Amino acid sequence: MHGVSGVTAREDGLVLLTLLIALMLISIALAGALDVWSLERQRERERQLLFVGDQYRLAILRYYRAGRVLPASIDDLLEDTRVPVPLHHLRQAYPDPITGKNDWVFMRQGDRIYGVHSSSTDVPIKHAGFPLRHEDFEDQKTYDGWKFFYLPPVMRNYSNTDALKAPPKPATTFDPMNGNLPSFNGRSAGGLR
Repeated sequence: MHGVSGVTAREDGLVLLTLLIALMLISIALAGALDVWSLERQRERERQLLFVGDQYRLAILRYYRAGRVLPASIDDLLEDTRVPVPLHHLRQAYPDPITGKNDWVFMRQGDRIYGVHSSSTDVPIKHAGFPLRHEDFEDQKTYDGWKFFYLPPVMRNYSNTDALKAPPKPATTFDPMNGNLPSFNGRSAGGLR
């Protein structure tokens, strides 16, 4: 009888060891699946950031085209009351997909908004393969470098990187008789698109 119980104990030990190895392998597989899921979730947030950022950029562009002035607030984009029948350039005040909050950083020209960007300083996964309108994003180390903006024609005569560093201040003199256009950062604003 003593030999039978020794075999049973050994078999029980092997079953327990096999069970522990199986649990360890399942844990490793689940950890890998969670990493893949987390990575895919981050990529989806990046796609949403590109979409939502473009919604803000396009809303600013439409607002400007409707009255040749930039909006003072997001409320102006939601309901443009400058016309008899209010226009809705933006469907809703979208939260930042990266932070999950409505904590956008506004890019301003004086008291007017010409763009937005995320407040997140997290490192993006996407570093290449952007559409042409977002080609500047390839060099950005954090999401707050993904800037979505519309520069009115009078602000376009300097590079986008100049615009992102410090918005220009319009010149105070304008002489339409001589064809002088206001200048920004010492550069003539001629040749507008």
